[in-house]
Amino acid sequence: MICDVLWQVCLDCGDNAFIVKDTGRKRCCCCCCWRAGGKRRQTRQPFGRGGKPYSNSMSRLKRAAQMDSLAGFRAEKKEQAVPSGLLKAARKSGQLNLSDRGLTEVPQEVYRLNVDPPEDARQNVSFGASDRWWEQTDLTKLLLSSNQLTHLSDDIRLLPALVTLDLHDNKLSSLPSALGELQELQQLRLSNNQLRSLPVELCSLKKLSSLTLQQNLQESLPEELGQLQNLTQLDLSNNRLKLLPSSLGCLTRLQKLNLSNNQLSSLPDSLARLCNVKLLDCSKNQLTDVPAGLSEMSALEQLYLGHNKLRLLPKLLAPALKELYVGNNHIEQLQAEQLACLTAISLLELRDNKIKILPEQIALLSTLTRLDVTNNDITTLPASVSLLPNLKVLLLEGNPLRGIRRDLLTKGTNELLTYLRGRIKEDPERTDEGPTAMTLPSQARVNVHSIKTLKLLEYRSKQAAHVPDELFDAAAGLSVTTVNFSKNQLTCTPPRLQEFLSSLSDINLAFNRLSCCSDLCKFLQLVHIDLRNNQLSDLPSDMKNLTKLSSIILSYNRFKSFPEVLYHVVSLETVLLGNNQVDKVDPQRLMKLVRLSTLDLSNNDLLSIAPELGLCTSLRSLSLEGNPFRAPRAAIVARGTDAVLEYLRSRIPT
Repeated sequence: MICDVLWQVCLDCGDNAFIVKDTGRKRCCCCCCWRAGGKRRQTRQPFGRGGKPYSNSMSRLKRAAQMDSLAGFRAEKKEQAVPSGLLKAARKSGQLNLSDRGLTEVPQEVYRLNVDPPEDARQNVSFGASDRWWEQTDLTKLLLSSNQLTHLSDDIRLLPALVTLDLHDNKLSSLPSALGELQELQQLRLSNNQLRSLPVELCSLKKLSSLTLQQNLQESLPEELGQLQNLTQLDLSNNRLKLLPSSLGCLTRLQKLNLSNNQLSSLPDSLARLCNVKLLDCSKNQLTDVPAGLSEMSALEQLYLGHNKLRLLPKLLAPALKELYVGNNHIEQLQAEQLACLTAISLLELRDNKIKILPEQIALLSTLTRLDVTNNDITTLPASVSLLPNLKVLLLEGNPLRGIRRDLLTKGTNELLTYLRGRIKEDPERTDEGPTAMTLPSQARVNVHSIKTLKLLEYRSKQAAHVPDELFDAAAGLSVTTVNFSKNQLTCTPPRLQEFLSSLSDINLAFNRLSCCSDLCKFLQLVHIDLRNNQLSDLPSDMKNLTKLSSIILSYNRFKSFPEVLYHVVSLETVLLGNNQVDKVDPQRLMKLVRLSTLDLSNNDLLSIAPELGLCTSLRSLSLEGNPFRAPRAAIVARGTDAVLEYLRSRIPT
């Protein structure tokens, strides 16, 4: 029986379909449906004429099902390594930054940036176009740092106008000789690569002013390096250099020379010709001596010779030398003539050597502000050190000093220098004036001049158990504002201090034996209180009445917790509580001290630091070192207050 076939469009799938009419039934057969009685169900094989299978009736959807639907996306299409917009901008600005893009080679379109017209210009050559590509700027700055470059093509010569070329932090093992053709180049950055040598052609770059080669594998340098006579900065640190070319002395415009972290056992005498060098870093080498010619480096201000094998302090006549670092060597002796040469020295670092004696001639360094002799073998300290007029920092830790109490070393430079001045023995001056000789006000037991002029009542460093009445008698009726009774043996506040209740604003009772200070609460004008190095374990609650109190020093006492009353003195700006036994601080209450800018809790028993302490945003100086807590780590604490507060805030649960 032959069936009639009618072609229509299937309502279910939209594909071409046919309707087969047979006896009593009407079927709709297409790619995926078979309509019978208005219901949709899985189809059978479609039929053609005479009931035979219709082999060419496969629908579009079935054909699509057998195709890879992602084939169009998977088609190999070469993507442009550098966005065309970036290249377009580079033609206008003359600068191209391709740093940190994972490049393994420099794309050819970069080399030919100023040679070939842009791609879109080939389709639009209208001279009225807004993008006037023919007026492009030559590329002068090319940044290719932090990629994976293993080589640089000779095509770099196609960029002759380059002034800055940055190739640092790549994997370059060699450089093309074509670099020598970039005669406009002024800055060449090659640090953090794998370079073992430099092409001689590079030394022909007459305008090169800055060359950085640190963190490479350089074992030698070409003698032609001296041809770079416009160099002002040369960094050769962290390589494998054992010798330096003598031509280095030809770089007479050099201002900074870094040779640190190499294997140098000597320096060339030609360095003496570098008359403009201000900074010379030769640290972390194997130097046993330095050439005397360094004294001829008239502009030298900073000299780094630390971590070498020097046995003597170099004799340097450099008139401008301000900072000399010779720590971590084998120096055993300081000679007077060596020190006498340092006429302008400001910082002298001698730490981690084997120095046994610090000569008296150290006092000749009148410009010295910082002296570091940490970790040596010094047993005695000359009192003449205290005569250095500008000395601000004296570091002595790690020496077997005798005659100086260990606690004195922890109290700072000022206290130590004051102690040393007291040890200086001066010959008594002879006077021929007999009984009429004049006594200076400062030499009298009662300094009436200071009382009347400075409003200062002073009786310090007497180791006395009480203050004599004649001192108070001399100040009777005067408005004394400052009292200094430090370094005595006082066990209580002198009763007659109350004669100055209305005027006293600054009181120093440090280095006594006070166990109570309740009488101070009556002095409502107090602004500064110094009670360090006493025997206090608590403060009276009435201290909250001191509404003008700005700073209080309580270091080296016996406090086991942050004094309760201080939470209520909202005028406080400075609280020094170091070297006690404090084991807890309430940050919530501390936040109410809105003026508090300096807080010293160093060398206490704090087992933990509450994260909320980071919310004390008024703090500018927070000292926490020397406590047994684990967090924040010592490395964070060493970074300073801002780093500690930021860390603590990050730990606050949200």
